[in-house]
Amino acid sequence: MDLTTIKSPDFLKKMSITELEALSEDIRRFLITKLSATGGHIGPNLGVVELTVALHKVFNSPKDKFLWDVGHQSYVHKILTGRACEFDTIRQYKGLCGFPKRDESEHDVWETGHSSTSLSAAMGMAIARDLQKTKSYVVPIIGDGALTGGMALEALNHIGHEKTDMTVILNDNEMSIAPNVGALHSVLGRLRTAGKYNWVKDELEVFLKKVPAVGGKLAATAERVKDGLKYMVVSGMFFEDLGFTYLGPVDGHNYEELLETLQYAKKTKGPVVVHVITKKGKGYLPAESDTSGAWHGPGPYKIESGDFIKDKNVPVGWSALVSNTVLKMARKDDRIVAVTPAMPVGSKLEAFQQEFPDRMFDVGIAEQHATTMAAGLATQNMKPFLAIYSTFLQRAYDQVVHDICRQKLNVFIGIDRAGLVGADGETHQGVFDIAFLRHLPNLVLMMPKDENEGQHMVHTALTYEAGPIAMRYPRGNGLGIPLDDELKSIDIGTWEVLKEGTDATILTFGTTIPMAMEAAEALSKKGIQVEVVNARFIKPMDEEMLHNILKSNRPVLTVEEAVLQGGFGSAVLEFASEHGYYSAIDRMGIPDKFIEHGSVTKLLEEINLTTEEVINRVNKLVRPIQKRLEVK
Repeated sequence: MDLTTIKSPDFLKKMSITELEALSEDIRRFLITKLSATGGHIGPNLGVVELTVALHKVFNSPKDKFLWDVGHQSYVHKILTGRACEFDTIRQYKGLCGFPKRDESEHDVWETGHSSTSLSAAMGMAIARDLQKTKSYVVPIIGDGALTGGMALEALNHIGHEKTDMTVILNDNEMSIAPNVGALHSVLGRLRTAGKYNWVKDELEVFLKKVPAVGGKLAATAERVKDGLKYMVVSGMFFEDLGFTYLGPVDGHNYEELLETLQYAKKTKGPVVVHVITKKGKGYLPAESDTSGAWHGPGPYKIESGDFIKDKNVPVGWSALVSNTVLKMARKDDRIVAVTPAMPVGSKLEAFQQEFPDRMFDVGIAEQHATTMAAGLATQNMKPFLAIYSTFLQRAYDQVVHDICRQKLNVFIGIDRAGLVGADGETHQGVFDIAFLRHLPNLVLMMPKDENEGQHMVHTALTYEAGPIAMRYPRGNGLGIPLDDELKSIDIGTWEVLKEGTDATILTFGTTIPMAMEAAEALSKKGIQVEVVNARFIKPMDEEMLHNILKSNRPVLTVEEAVLQGGFGSAVLEFASEHGYYSAIDRMGIPDKFIEHGSVTKLLEEINLTTEEVINRVNKLVRPIQKRLEVK
């Protein structure tokens, strides 16, 4: 079937199971081919082909609401709702989004990128449906990994208590990105092996009512018999104890089972959990056999061999540099432990986990728990390294404030993926952390200019004893800078001058330093000498150097790959105001909007955070001073 001709999922209603199976093969071939060129979340989507097709056959989107938790598994949904013709652009600049997007299609009713939000949103939609007295089905699709998130458990508790009509699809592939962990994962494991018991209960009730003479008496106790049966058949009936009707487990690649169970769920009053067992990467051997998480969301690859297409001789990745340095120090200090919320692969902690399995803790998709657990470790004189993406640290904000900073605990927060991340788009851009961390008392916040300074900052953080300290580092690879053999600490709150200059000063750090240096070199050829400062400590700032800069009345330009409101440039403005300086200060950074998906280079161009704009801004700052000098 030519998938690019699909306009809506209505055509599925008349298809036989044989035709649906042929369609599934077409979808898999399409995904494998398209994503080999663009990269993307191939593993999760290959695993939900039959499930997505079955949902669209049984339910009626967009009247019935599908909420894809996390949303990286919505590619099949996009194909069935008329977007296959745009797949060459997926995750590309101005192209198809890799997650559900409300302004992209009426079938995308809830935007996701972070996990564990679907159930709460579904509850809101279901309540609105009931208050408005309309008829529709609300169908959140949540993975077993996302179910470990505290917000999902809060929603389950509320939905079960209210007995709200809802069909929750539990997509159980035993993986999130890395293999899932935790007690709830073990509960699901027991359920997987239990077999179907709902049909047994129903058949028992029918049988009891048919028994002559005593049938009526037995029927009166049928409900109690059925309830007792579930404990005989399935130990630890977690969902039914919460107030849900549990259906399953169901083979997520078997259309007969899927369609039968979904139809049964539609007829069931109250909240229902349909437990569907799927295989991540189904139908493509390299992805299907992956246990490391490498095929969760890879870049381009060769279809025949499954080899990833990567540039050769690239510098070490930032995540690997940081985790390797932590490991190096952990060999000498047994107080160092690593904590991550389901990101051992992304944060490159596999080597640490292998060498120190009893000092490495993957807590699952539970950012709040990870953060407060790190705080608890710190109270007992341990040195926790909390490896967490910038975009996911947002989910643990209160724990950073209340549990870490307020108690002034020695936790090292490694803020991975800080700055623009590119193809994953607006839900994953790590651009808010400076603004929501800078104002917190007791916290040190820093970002290195290169890998060598980065390893020394890790050493600084793990030897720091005066409270919490956080280091931002970007997605991707370093600059290829040689690394010192010996680690050393950097004095807290110190900046360094990278280039001398007398006409203006650029204050910047991290990924924007090369941009500032290029601009300064170009300006020097025009006779404008610009000082470039590596403002590596965002908090505390180097107040002595900043006093000297502002006393000179040189114009100042701040440059940061983070939001302007509340960012580093704002801190410089605050300092100038507090101390009565009136130097010209301009700021460059992320504007007041969410930045969508595309290559980082394209996105920087879109928001005018470029070398050319740095040159333009400095010219504008310096020109009035030059004119005043000419008049004199």
